Amino acid sequence: MLLAYSQVWAQGEPVRFEAVADAIPRALTSEPGNAARGRSIVVNRDGGACTLCHAVPGEKNFGNIAPTLAGVGARLSPAQLRLRVADSTRVNPESPMPAYYRTEGFNQVAAAFRGKPLLSAQQVEDVVAWLATLKEAQ
Repeated sequence: MLLAYSQVWAQGEPVRFEAVADAIPRALTSEPGNAARGRSIVVNRDGGACTLCHAVPGEKNFGNIAPTLAGVGARLSPAQLRLRVADSTRVNPESPMPAYYRTEGFNQVAAAFRGKPLLSAQQVEDVVAWLATLKEAQ
């Protein structure tokens, strides 16, 4: 699995965040998320690779082992989406979803990737911006 994500490991130091209940209330960046970039990250296999597990509106090839993303923007707030993208194990410790913004607690990480999240803070905000637009259940 590490090899599949090696191209998207973020550069620089991760921003610290505070989770409150099931959410990260504050954005990870000062720049608002860009929904178009977020969609690209979600659907591209060398981005977040979300379609490996999730059904994604408008995509023909997708997984079915995780909840559909259709309507997720109506079910969850941007703050709740942010925590699920950053580290879904804080909501569900048994979640198989990658922790896209966690940097600790991993085993056998190559030295070049240690301490780096899978997605940058801006990429997390971009994904959240796009997920928040998905209001319609299919």
